[in-house]
Parts: sequence; C-alpha cells; structure tokens
Amino acid sequence: MADILIIDDEKAIRKTLSEILSFEGYKIDEASDGEEGLKKFKDRNYDVVLCDIKMPKIDGIEFLQKAGESNPDIPIIMISGHGNIETAVEAVKTGAYDYISKPPDLNRLLITIRNAMDRSNLASEAKVLKKKVNKVQEMIGHSAPIKKIKETIDKVAPTEARVMITGDNGVGKELVARWIHEKSNRASGPLVEVNCAAIPSELIESELFGHEKGSFTSAIKQRIGKFEQGNGGTLFLDEIGDMSLNAQAKVLRALQEGKITRGGADKDINVDVRVIAATNKDLLKEVEAKTFRLDLYHRLSVIIIHVPSLNERKDDIPPLVDQFLTDICTDYGIAKKTIDDEAIKLLEDYDWTGNIRELRNVVERLVILSGKTITSEDVKNYVVPK
Repeated sequence: MADILIIDDEKAIRKTLSEILSFEGYKIDEASDGEEGLKKFKDRNYDVVLCDIKMPKIDGIEFLQKAGESNPDIPIIMISGHGNIETAVEAVKTGAYDYISKPPDLNRLLITIRNAMDRSNLASEAKVLKKKVNKVQEMIGHSAPIKKIKETIDKVAPTEARVMITGDNGVGKELVARWIHEKSNRASGPLVEVNCAAIPSELIESELFGHEKGSFTSAIKQRIGKFEQGNGGTLFLDEIGDMSLNAQAKVLRALQEGKITRGGADKDINVDVRVIAATNKDLLKEVEAKTFRLDLYHRLSVIIIHVPSLNERKDDIPPLVDQFLTDICTDYGIAKKTIDDEAIKLLEDYDWTGNIRELRNVVERLVILSGKTITSEDVKNYVVPK
C-alpha cells in the first residue's frame, strides 16, 4: 500500500482528496501547513506528496526546496487554485514532478499519481543498481592511519608496483585494493578478485590459470582462469597466505615471466596483470614455517600497506557509524536514524574484535531494534555483552 502525504491549509480540500485516494487504496497522511508537512516529510518515506502552493508558515515553493534537499527521490505534485503558467513553470523548475490546478480533474490526478510512483520506483531501482555496480565505496575516516593509507594509495596507484596489504579480518583490505585499482592507469580494465582461503587447494590452480577440456575427469569444458580474466587490469589475491606451495610456484612464474599455462595445455599464454595481494597472516613467520615462499613474498611486497584494526583508530567510529546509518536506512527504505553522543561513546569504548565488518553489523542491529534515535540504552541492550 502506497503512502501519500497531502499538505494543504484548506481542511475541506484535504478531506476530499483523502477520501478519494483512500477509496483508491492509498494510505493517507495529512498536514495543515508547509511547516507541519516538512516535519512529516523528513520523518517518513512517502511514495508521493500532494502539496498546495499558497500556505501559511512555509509556502509550497519553499517546501519544494527544503524537501528536495532532504530527499529528492520522492515525487511532489503541486496543487493550487491560484495557478498560472509562471507558477507552474517555477514549481517544476524547483523540483515538482507535476502541477495540477484546483479543482483537480480526478482522472488526471490519479494518472499523475501512478506515473509519479512509477518514476519513483524506477529511481529507487536505478539507485540500487548504481550502488551495486559502483566500483568503490568511500574510504571513511580522518584518523592519522587512514590519512597515511590514502596518501600511500595516491603515490602507489599510478605505478605498476605490486602491493601487499596486511591487516586483521574485517579491517577493509579489499577496499584498499579497490582504491588502488580505481586510481591506477588500469582503472578502465577489470578488477578480478580471488579469495584464496575460500578455494580448496586442489582447485586453486584451475581457478587461477584455467584448464582445457578433458584435462582432468570433471573438466567437461575449457575454463579461463583469473589471470587471463584480469588481463589489462588488476588481480587481487585475497588471503594469499592460504595458497598452496604448488600454486605459489606457478604464481611466481607468472609474475616473473608474464606467462601462464592452462591445466592440460602445453602452450604459454601471455598475461598483463597487476597483482595486489592481501593477508591477515605474518608471511615472514609463514616463510620460517616453510608454508610460504620467500621469493614470492619479495615479488609481492614491493609496497606494503598495513590497515590497522578499528581499535587502533577509534576516532573513525563516529563517521563510520554515520555512513552506515545512511546506507542501511536507505537500503531499508526508512528515514535516517540518529544516534546520541552517549551511544557513540559506548561504541568507541567497545572492543571491536571483528573490526569494521562487526561495526556495520552492530549498526544494522541497532537500526532494526531501536527507535528513531539510537541511545546508550540501546547499545547496552543490543551490543554490549552482559
């Protein structure tokens, strides 16, 4: 059921429109002036707004301007008995979806509302799709470690240097890799990601280098490996410390010679990829334990970027929380919730063993279980272990 907000200082008009639209199956909310309408507009995500132009406190044009600053995706249809061409043009220029004169023609009104809702739905879908295909999320934070990482990325990205990104699980190593690719000369090429820890050791070589049809029992067709897929772009090897020694040897050869060989083939294939690796392990200790090749370590770690844990940069928690609130509330289609200072203080004092990934999950939990304002009591009830 779609929600419609009617803003008009004439009670009779509000009542008439409300009865007509309720009969059509819409859920109606009313406001008697622009100020009340703006407050309701900011507190709730409506599907369509019907707004008069001549109103006390805040008129329709001022409402349009302020509503557009708050949520430009909600279509606003202006309705006025004092209309002329100049007023209609001004309303549309200010952001109105359409303009209808009083008394409104019922059929035109209903068609306009349906069209406005269709446009709103398309805008929402486009926003979701844009977010999905967007290559890089913003790197949130103003702490000294984050500033240093951003500066390093700016220096390193335009080069062809291989980069090793280190840090605990959940700190954002993948985001650093994406920013390096985005700011590189290869940004127009593909960014191919491989989670080495998620692929069984017996399949990692096929994943990276591909195989020919019939090269082994279940090879029913040719497979193009990640090195070939990343040609002209960047290959991100996440959790490379979990790669088998045999696969490491082949990766080393690919880095040294710029060539790979598919499984079951005898022909070399030239590949042009920039490799970025990441790990949550101490690879030098893995070298000592003979589970990681020293020569591969040196090949991969021309530049080392360490991403600190969230506990080491708690100054970044407030802006991270604010961004997560924006993203999560947008995903849920609700007005953005606020969080008070005491709640933020508790989050800053919390031990974030899961780092940024854990923080986002906690914010989502608070959005779901809390009221319009997230309080310290909410954090105590839903976050802090008892």
